[in-house]
Amino acid sequence: MTDDPPFSPALLPAGFVDLLTPDARTEAEGVATLMGVFASHGYDRVRPPLMEFEDTLLAGSGATLADQSFRVMDPDTRKMMVLRPDITPQIARMAATRLGAAARPLRVSYAGACVVVMPAAAEESGRQIMQAGIELIGPDSPQADAEVMSVGAEALAQLGVPEVSFDLTMPPLVPALLEEANISASVRPVLMRALDRKDAAAVAELGGTLSDTLIALLRAAGPAEQALEQLAHISLPPRARAFSERLAATVAALRKANPALRLTVDPVEFRGWKYHTGVCVTVFAVGRAEELGRGGRYLSSDNEPACGLTFRPDVLFRTIPPAQARQRIYLAPDADAQVAARLRAEGHATLAALPSGPPHLTGPEHDRAEALRLGCSHILSGATCTKLD
Repeated sequence: MTDDPPFSPALLPAGFVDLLTPDARTEAEGVATLMGVFASHGYDRVRPPLMEFEDTLLAGSGATLADQSFRVMDPDTRKMMVLRPDITPQIARMAATRLGAAARPLRVSYAGACVVVMPAAAEESGRQIMQAGIELIGPDSPQADAEVMSVGAEALAQLGVPEVSFDLTMPPLVPALLEEANISASVRPVLMRALDRKDAAAVAELGGTLSDTLIALLRAAGPAEQALEQLAHISLPPRARAFSERLAATVAALRKANPALRLTVDPVEFRGWKYHTGVCVTVFAVGRAEELGRGGRYLSSDNEPACGLTFRPDVLFRTIPPAQARQRIYLAPDADAQVAARLRAEGHATLAALPSGPPHLTGPEHDRAEALRLGCSHILSGATCTKLD
C-alpha cells in the first residue's frame, strides 16, 4: 500500500504547460507574422532537429549551453543526445556544414521549441520555450549588425508591440580593457561582478589605476547618443577603443535604417553574453521587465562571422492583444457545400452538423440550439447564411 495521492492525467512536469486557445492561436499567428517579415527580407526558413548528439550540439560555442541541457541516451548508438536549449548553435553548425557552400551573405530564419533545465530569468517559469529568429552569416560590419536589428524592429512593429526599446552593449569591451591594463587575473572576475552590479564603490576599490576609467564607463549608459558621446571622451587603449568605435558605428547604421527606433547603450553590460564577440542587443517593451528577445555578433562553427536576433514568442505575445478567433458559422445538414467553401475562403470557420442523440433531435430549432452551444454567430442552411440573434 502507498499513501501517495492518485495520479492525475492533467499533471505535467514542472515548467511544462498545455497552451490553450486563445494563447495557442495568438502564438501560431504571431510566429507566422514574424516569419513573414523575415522572409520578406530574404531570410530563408530552416528547421533544425529537436535533438542532436551531445558531442555535436555542445561543441564550440554550444559548450556554454551544457548546464541548461537535458540529456538522454540514444538506444541505437548508445551515444548521449541533447534536447536543444537554444537554436542559434544549430544554425552555426548548419552554416558550417550543410550550408557551407551556400552564397554569402547567408540569411536564415527559424522558429521552434527548446527545452531548458532552468528558466533563464526569475520571472519566467517555463522550461519549454519557443524561439523565433534570424541569423546573418558572412559579413562582419556595422551595416550587418544594423540589418538584423532593423528587421527585428520591423517584425515587432508588424505585430503591434508597443514602445519597443533596443538596448545595445559590447561584451568584449571590458575584458579587453582589463587585459590591456594588465589587471590581475585573480581580480578580474570580482571586478567584472562589481561592474555587472553597477557597484561604483567596489569598482573604485578593485580597479586600481583603472578605477576612474571603469567608473566613467559605468556612467556612460543611457539613451544611445548621450551614452556614446560620453564614451567617446573616455581614454581607452587601442583594442577597447576599437570595440567602442564599432558600437558607435552600429548605432549610426541602425539610426540610418530606423531613425525613430528607441535605442539605449550600456558599454559594460555583459551578463548572459557567453559566446558573443561584438555588439549585442536585448529587446524590451517599455514598462515591462521581461526580455522580448536578444542577440548579437558571434563566430559560427568554423569561426565565420555571424550576427543574429532571437525572439521569445511565449513572452513577446503577452505584450499584444490575443489574436481574434475566426467567426464561426454552423452548417446545417442541408448546407450548400460551395457556399460553405466560399465562407472558409473568406476567413470564416465552418462547423458541420454531426448526428448526435435520438433521431427526433433534428430540425431548425435543434440546429439553432447547437449553433449557439458551439459559439457560432450564423447558421448556413441551404445557400442562406442567417445571423443568430
